[in-house]
Amino acid sequence: MSGFLFEQIVFGPIRSRRLGISLGINLLPTHRKMCSFNCIYCECGITMPKPEPVDFAEKQDVIYHLEEKLKSLSSKNAMIDAITFAGNGEPTLHADFNEIIDQTILLRNQYYKNAKIAVLSNGSKADKPSVEDALNKVDLNILKLDAGTEETFQKINIAKRGLTLEIILSNLERFKGKMIIQAMFVKGIHQGEMYDNTTEEEVDLWLQHIKRLQPRQVMIYPIARETPISGLQKVSLDTLEKIAQKVEAAGIEARVFY
Repeated sequence: MSGFLFEQIVFGPIRSRRLGISLGINLLPTHRKMCSFNCIYCECGITMPKPEPVDFAEKQDVIYHLEEKLKSLSSKNAMIDAITFAGNGEPTLHADFNEIIDQTILLRNQYYKNAKIAVLSNGSKADKPSVEDALNKVDLNILKLDAGTEETFQKINIAKRGLTLEIILSNLERFKGKMIIQAMFVKGIHQGEMYDNTTEEEVDLWLQHIKRLQPRQVMIYPIARETPISGLQKVSLDTLEKIAQKVEAAGIEARVFY
């Protein structure tokens, strides 16, 4: 599978399983994925080696297109629940991410003051002061944690060289009590190799990390679209609900999106 890519800087609104009616912002290249992870389930496909120069969306173009879209939607009395930074990879890789967040907050307040600003991130750049600052400003700081062990982290998320699960956990810990954790659970066999982060051992170790991080909520969900590798199955609702019950038993809110 080559993957689905967003061809515009501002896209939607679309109906999101987790965020309602969401207007998307893609800060990444429109013709390829750009990410510090290479998750086996990513709808954008496989992360290719970084080319030079990297053609991120220009800051002024992002703000222009966002304001034009918000003006248009507002004039039609269209509903927006969220303005979401997602797109073709990891949004915090953009050098002007913090400034773009500031401008987005101003535009949100002008056109859709009740909409939430959300960021979907893997947390790999959260140790950068400007990124940490930006993520602390948004309403919904949604950070990924799929694995309980280093082996599963590297197998499912396939992080850029040098990134370990402990580095990611340390980055996420900066937002203790404020962030939302998103967790994708998968299982299946690809080319004779088993992929499964739903085992009792894996979930229990993942839960220990959740207790350490103390997020305000955990979002639990399965694959919903075609994946870059074949053989992955949609995890059952019953399995996900049992994982959510373990999170709730630890005193942390959990929601399953199926």
